[in-house]
This record gives sequence, C-alpha cells and structure tokens, in this order.
Amino acid sequence: MTPTDEGHRPTRASGAGKSHNSYSKRGRRYVGRISLGVLGLAIAALALGVLLAHQVSSVRTQLEDAVDLVPQLSVELKDGNHQAAKVTFQAMQERTSAARTTTGAPLWKAASVLPVYGANFHAVREVAVSADDIAIRAAAPLLDRYDSLNWQTLSPTDGRVDFTQLQEAAPDISSAATTVRLSHQRMSSIDLSRLLPELATPVGVATEQLKDLSALLDTAASTAQLLPAMLGSEGPRDYLVLVQNSSEARATGGIPGALAILHTDNGQISLGKQTSAVALGAFHPMLDVDAEQVAIYTGRLGTQMQNVNLTPDFPTAAQTAKQMWEHRHPGQIIDGVLALDPVVLAHLLDATGPVELTDTRVLNMIQNTGLPSSLTKDNVIPTLLSNVYREIENPEIQDAYFAAVASLVFSAFTDGEGDGARLIKALVISSDESRLRLWSSHSNEQSIVASTPLHGSVTGPANGGAAFGAYFNDGTGAKMDYYARRSIELLQHCQSGDYGEYTVRLSVTNMVQDKDVVTLPAYVTGNGAFGVAPGRIRTNYVVYGPAQSFVETATVNGEPVSVGSGKHGQRPVGSVQMEVGPNETAVLDITFSHVVQGSDPRVQVTPTIQSPLEMVRPFDRFSCN
Repeated sequence: MTPTDEGHRPTRASGAGKSHNSYSKRGRRYVGRISLGVLGLAIAALALGVLLAHQVSSVRTQLEDAVDLVPQLSVELKDGNHQAAKVTFQAMQERTSAARTTTGAPLWKAASVLPVYGANFHAVREVAVSADDIAIRAAAPLLDRYDSLNWQTLSPTDGRVDFTQLQEAAPDISSAATTVRLSHQRMSSIDLSRLLPELATPVGVATEQLKDLSALLDTAASTAQLLPAMLGSEGPRDYLVLVQNSSEARATGGIPGALAILHTDNGQISLGKQTSAVALGAFHPMLDVDAEQVAIYTGRLGTQMQNVNLTPDFPTAAQTAKQMWEHRHPGQIIDGVLALDPVVLAHLLDATGPVELTDTRVLNMIQNTGLPSSLTKDNVIPTLLSNVYREIENPEIQDAYFAAVASLVFSAFTDGEGDGARLIKALVISSDESRLRLWSSHSNEQSIVASTPLHGSVTGPANGGAAFGAYFNDGTGAKMDYYARRSIELLQHCQSGDYGEYTVRLSVTNMVQDKDVVTLPAYVTGNGAFGVAPGRIRTNYVVYGPAQSFVETATVNGEPVSVGSGKHGQRPVGSVQMEVGPNETAVLDITFSHVVQGSDPRVQVTPTIQSPLEMVRPFDRFSCN
C-alpha cells in the first residue's frame, strides 16, 4: 500500500463518520417530525371523534326531546288550548331544526361515507331531515288551520255541513300530505340491515308510523278536495244509497235491500225517496255490463238491483245501479252511489246514542212482534239481520222497518247528535272495514275517490303486487249468512326462483244447531226453494289472485274439486260452490302459482257481521308449507 493510499484512508474514514452522524441527526429529526405529525393527527382525530361523539349525543337529545313534546302537544290541541300548542310546537321545531343543522355539517357528512358505520350516520341524517320537513311543511300549516279541521266543525249540524273552512284549508292539507309522503319515501330507502340494532328498530318504527300518517293525510286531502262539491257547493246533487243486507251475502257485502236518495245542496243533506230493490223489478233485456264480468257472474248483474254487486268491483256495481234507477225514474240524474251495511249503522249509533222509532205506520206494523222501537249499537245488527225475519213474514213490512231504522240513524247523524269526533271516527272505521263504499259519476271526482279506501275497485294500481281477494255470494236464496262464521288465511308454499305460490284458505262454519233448524222461518232458510235443504248454507266463493298469476287447484276438506276460472282485468279468478250443514265446518283451498315475489301479500274480503280482525288471519311472510 502506498503512502498516498495510506493518507486517504483516515480522510475517508473521518468523512464517513461525519456523514453518518449527520444522517442520524437528520433521521432523528425526520422521525421526530413524523412522530409529532402522527401525534398531531391522532390528537386531531381524537378531537374530531370527541366532537362527533358530542354531535351524536346532541342530535339524539334534540330528536328525543322533540318526540317527548308530542304528548303535550296532543293534550293541548285536544283541550283547545291553541296558544299553548303553538308554544310547544315552536319548541319542537327548534329541536328538529337544530338536529338537521348538525347532521348537515361537513363532519357528519364525512362520517356518513365511512365503511361499516357510515350508514348509521346517513340514517340519522335522513331522520333529522324528515322530522324537520314534517315540522315546517306539514305540522306548522295544519296547526294554523287547526280550528277549521276540528271534528265538530266537520260533522253535520241541523242537517248541514259547513265546508267553508275545510275548503280554504284544502291546499295546506294537500301540501302536508305531499311532505309526509316524500318523507316516508326517504325513510323507506334506508337499508335497515346496515344499521346497528339500537338504531334500526326506532328507524323502522318511525317509517311505519310515517306510512300510517301518510295514508291518513292522503285521505284528509282527498276529503278536502271532494267534500265541498259532493255536498252541493257547485249545485244540488242526488246520490243513490244501497243499504246492503249482510244476512244474504253479495261480494261487496250483502244484497241491496233498502234503497234511498240522498240529496245535497250547499252543505244541506236530506233523504229523498225511499224504496226497495224488489220494487224496481227485473230488467229485460239486461242492461249493459262489462262482458268480462258477465262471463264470471252471469247476466244477472244487469237484470236485478239485488244482483248488481255479485261482482266485488264496486264501480261496476254502482254504475249498473245508477242505470237501473234512472231507467225506473226518468229525468232524475244520479251523481253517485253510496253503499253501507248494518254494521255501519251500529258504528254510527255508538256515536249518536240510541234512536227511537216515531213513525206511527211502522210502529203499528211491528206492534206485538217483539221488535224494538229503540235501536242501539248493541241491538241494531241482530234486529235487522235476524229478529225481523223471525217476527215478520211479509217482505214488504221487513223492508219498511229496515228503511225506517236506516232513516232514523241517518237523521241522528245529520242532526249532529253525539260527539263530532266519534261520528267521524265511525265513518273512518266503516271505510277501513270496507263497509262504506262510494262511486261518483263525475270523472274528476272519481279519480280522487279511487285513491281512497272508499273506492272498492278490484283492478287497477290499488290492487297491484301480491293482492288476493276472497268474496262471497249467497247460493241458498235466503238469509242464512247471518249464521255463517268464516276465516281466511294465506299459506305460502316454499319455492325457489322469481315466482311464488300461495293458497287462499277459507274456513266456514254453520252456527245453526240441528235442533234449531225447525224454528227458523222459511224466509230465512229458503225452505228448499233453490235446492238447499233448510238449515244448510250454500255459498259461491269467488277468489282473486294477483295480476298475471294462475289458478292451479282447489280442494274442499282436502278433496280435489272442480274450479271455475276466469279473468278480471289481469287478475285470475277461481270460483267454487260449497255447502255447509248445521254445526258443520268446511275448508276450501284455492292455490295460485306464478305470483311475483317482492311485495307483502294481502287479502281483501267481503265484509260480514264479523270484524276483519276476527275473519282475516295475519300472514306470516317467513313461513311456508
């Protein structure tokens, strides 16, 4: 090694050491800076986490406080303390507004896109927005209109309904209905499966509550649009009223026995001519009726008023009834048709209290019969559907008594007897139970009716999805349906693929005992006039499936039977006649295939004296057989 080489070594060694020390110091500084940065980020994240946690707690408190004020607001409105209600509502709105502001801030929006937990922040944001929208755009306008929406204001007084305030409130009611509908759609779009259980449950409950509120406000909006004109705000109106007798089944409820004209003029309501379906006589040739339905229900639809509602489609039955009345009463124009049954009368009597027969002619008719001259919510159904046939043999006197009772209940209603809120509630319950039906001959009004529970149509948008129907038409030719007890349930069959299969099961029990058959009047049993032995109940069951599905099979008590099939619109129709003896039960199954999956199945039935809760069994969407 040369001296020159020797001389360079220490220099390189010295330089290398210095460089290493320099790099080490810089490295430590970099590490220090990175550590400080990480620590800073950690502190910032912690601070943001604390801030976010604070916001979560704040939003929860604000929404819970708003909800806690609802009972207080309800009491104040019920007591008529409008000023206090406004103060309470203002406090509620301040809380929903604060919750909306917080959940709209950048930090909350950023949290909404986080994996796993982001969906929960998004859901709370949707809840806050919906709550604030409803407070500002629905509750506030309706609160300002509260006096005009008072039930007592809307119920008749001295035969007249003052619809002026309702008419003025119509735009606000419609706006509120739209707001709640949109809020329900927003809430329905939340995927509950992505939420924490403690959040998913209240969000699900709130969504269902909004669904119910939306339906209620839609009905209120429709009422505000319809009622003034239908009560004669634009000129006098005449409506045909069909009082359906549930002791002899027809698809929409019962045979139209008593008929009446309801006259309205600028809010004034009065009863006009009263008669019976029998008095109209038969129509030959038959009147024009939808050929598709004639193929299912025969030409009897257009030959007698008693048979216009063999079809469950109320608009069809109503249009045929209008034709029949106008044929027999030339020059009188029917503006619409209203149908109800004795259970509706019972609901109204629950609100008005008892009514007393004062018509001397009718009182003389029922003298020494045991029929009551005072009708109550408890005795009106057995009196009209059973006792009147035991005590009176003459059908004309039966109809006269029936009409007199219906007229008395109507007068009690229009005179404003009883509590206004209970009167309106009686009508709402009757509509929900499909006992109250309405059809208008004015197309613009009928389009609104079609969106309410009053429509009674079995085709169209309201009957989309997995909609089933079970309807009853008497085949005994008498009044035996008073003694029938029925239950209906849907059975889902396990099936893979895009289509489902369901069975509509109808269980029918004849409540008459063998020993009691001889005591029933011939008018009730039919006395074998149509080939049915006294005491037995023969019924034609007509079952509708969802659009585009198929009728497959039918059995009675497990044994295969032939099933008549047809089409109404796009819905398949299966028909089976079944007869049940005294103290017997029979079970009819009709199966439908090719049912589109994805919507909750539901079933509409002919209203009887039974309550819907008693007759229609709940469907368990998770079970199949």
